[in-house]
Amino acid sequence: MFMISLESTISPGSFVRVIDAFVDAIDLKSFGFKHVESNEEGRPAYHPSVLLKLYIYGYKYGLRSSRQLEREARLNMEAMWLLSGVHPGYHTIADFRKENKKAFREIFRKFVVLLKEWELIEGETIAIDSFKIRAVNSLKNNYNEKKIERHIAYIDEKISEYEALLDECDKEEDRQELEEKIAYQNKKKDNYHSLETQLQSSGEDQISLTDPDAKSVILHRNIVNVGYNVQASADSKHKLLVAIDTGDVNDTHALSGIAIESKELLQVEKLDVLADKGYHTGEEIQACGEHHITTYVSPRESSTNNDAIYPVEKFIYDKDNDTYTCPAGCTLTTTGKWYKHSDSRKGRFSYKYKRYTTSKCKGCVQRQNCTGGKHNGRAIDRSEYAEALEANKERVEKKPEYYRKRQEIIEHIFGTLKRQRGFTHVLVKGKEQVLGEVGLMFIGYNLSRCVTILGAKNLIKALRDKCLRYLSLIKELILSRNDKLFSEIFRIAF
Repeated sequence: MFMISLESTISPGSFVRVIDAFVDAIDLKSFGFKHVESNEEGRPAYHPSVLLKLYIYGYKYGLRSSRQLEREARLNMEAMWLLSGVHPGYHTIADFRKENKKAFREIFRKFVVLLKEWELIEGETIAIDSFKIRAVNSLKNNYNEKKIERHIAYIDEKISEYEALLDECDKEEDRQELEEKIAYQNKKKDNYHSLETQLQSSGEDQISLTDPDAKSVILHRNIVNVGYNVQASADSKHKLLVAIDTGDVNDTHALSGIAIESKELLQVEKLDVLADKGYHTGEEIQACGEHHITTYVSPRESSTNNDAIYPVEKFIYDKDNDTYTCPAGCTLTTTGKWYKHSDSRKGRFSYKYKRYTTSKCKGCVQRQNCTGGKHNGRAIDRSEYAEALEANKERVEKKPEYYRKRQEIIEHIFGTLKRQRGFTHVLVKGKEQVLGEVGLMFIGYNLSRCVTILGAKNLIKALRDKCLRYLSLIKELILSRNDKLFSEIFRIAF
């Protein structure tokens, strides 16, 4: 039999002390957490700070399920110290995550603002990238139009087989059994038709039954699974995460949204953004430029069905005359008419373009190399976003070393989250819930990075100083009722 002090077992630089100081510095009531203040009657609920500390601790060490966290609270000495000996049940832990999804994301955002005030985030250059994460939805319960058609065709085939057997069957018992099978298959067919109608009315390419927000995505090496494509941005100074989002299955239309959110959060006038070629979309690059965001996105090579003909890059554009010059020196002109390009898969308007042609293709000696033998000659289509794409390409080519910083800024972060912390799948359903879980993971990552940058003791001191400053301002406000003090409190409230 022996006696110990939990305080003495936890080293001064332990990460749990950082978590403790971090959560204590947050004004939990301002983020909408319940039970911050206990009622006078009845048994008091668990304070939200207890559960938030437990979650940040668990996500830091790859322990995310409510039952795992319940066990840690009872057996792990660091967790026991962090929670002051309190050990909530798994159901309470799970409900806390479900009810406070938006609060987790907002805490992450406020933490980013605080890091900017501490000058740990520079706000001049950010890198944007995405990672795929599995959802709580099997591939079996994800459907697109072709998959539904295959199932219906298979059912029709089975029904035909049963009907053929029914015509040849004489025994009443066997006929009844076949009729039941036909009825069962017809019921399944009706369900698939209902699913097909639901898919068409949604306007989406696919539908998931368990988690409607999850989509079929390519995880790696052409392995397809149902999940989310999580977008993230990180600052170049100390590789700290800045913003998160999740949207479509790929990165084609994700650049401007996450870039603009990052700029607004950091409250800067201008911003440089580095991204790979998956984000190379004219509309997105132009939208960034309109918000004073300079893009360095790896250009995509022009696609053509015939590698033997001259690529578009061989045709030189003259901005002053709005013409193209072909490799043979002929001028391609346009009527000035804008055509609409539609997405063939979704059947909706994508972008506008002008077409440039020349009448000299017929007698040109380079006709075969340029047109591939086409009767009407060569035509060049210029998108309404071509100028923005050309400017982006020029920037990347002028600063290749600057663009290559993208990998060192953000790619290692995803490796850390997946390999060290096991963040390969989510435990919740729905976009908002998933973003809340990602927010918890990103809070833990930024805290870990801050420990590396500042040291645990310095970070704890900075967090406690901030908390003391906040409390002293509240005291002064109560005494003086000063509007300027109220504005200052609102600014640093966390």
